Amino acid sequence: MQNYGVGNMIAPLKRVMVVAPKPFPGEVTWQEFNYFRAPDEARVQTEHAAFRGILQAAGCEVVTVEDYDPRLQDGLFTHDPSIMTPWGAVVTRMGKALRLGENDLHAQTYERLGIPILGRIEAPGTLEGGDTTWLDERTLVVGRGFRTNLEGVFQLEGLLKPHGITVTAVDLPYFNGRKECLHLMSLINLLDRDLAAVFERFMPVALMEALEERGIGWIAMPEEEFYSLGNNLLTLAPRLILMAEGNPKSRALLEAAGCQVLTYSGEEISKNREGGPTCLTRPLWRAW
Repeated sequence: MQNYGVGNMIAPLKRVMVVAPKPFPGEVTWQEFNYFRAPDEARVQTEHAAFRGILQAAGCEVVTVEDYDPRLQDGLFTHDPSIMTPWGAVVTRMGKALRLGENDLHAQTYERLGIPILGRIEAPGTLEGGDTTWLDERTLVVGRGFRTNLEGVFQLEGLLKPHGITVTAVDLPYFNGRKECLHLMSLINLLDRDLAAVFERFMPVALMEALEERGIGWIAMPEEEFYSLGNNLLTLAPRLILMAEGNPKSRALLEAAGCQVLTYSGEEISKNREGGPTCLTRPLWRAW
């Protein structure tokens, strides 16, 4: 029985991959990765274990990757080194040099799991999973920014066009420049077929127009909760949302729109490293 395949952002999440955190080795420092402070390693482990428990309680099979080079500290953000399609995985190529080894880790994991690899993004292309979002089952939107370049978009288009998928590129805002990672999914998350959560001021015009054309309404999320990851949302099923604790305004807006909201403690695994529940997970299988 097939237990992989993703063609939208909202179908019930049945199987997900996560990378278990490891303590920093002596060869790298938290400053190199632009974390806010030295991680509390004990709390990192506790928070991640609790996070996995929430996913399991929500009905997800959690595939945990533990055998990897501890220098790949950003490997914790499992969303970026690959994307999943209905026909198998696309192994991406990271735009951050410290993360390049993560792509092979994902390829090896897919081989172990028996999940086909549809293709890989090759140099000089770069593409990160956080810059991709399924707008509907036939449209994959890709944000072009500092982590994903046009060559990466063209290569992805070549892999998906034979399957009838339209790959649409939109330009991301400059924001704070290269020093700060801004993925497309920092700006938009689909909550249901007809509802998204967005940071309006940073959204590409073309993407806002695409929402309007499809009759997808949106919640304008509060910008004051941007850095506490208020719009980094993992949709577990239509209007069933997982988010980091400490975002009361964002949570209230979601609940007012009829969403059920689950939260997790992410002071170390998320806020210190600037990556929420979407970043921490690579959905492997969404099934209606």
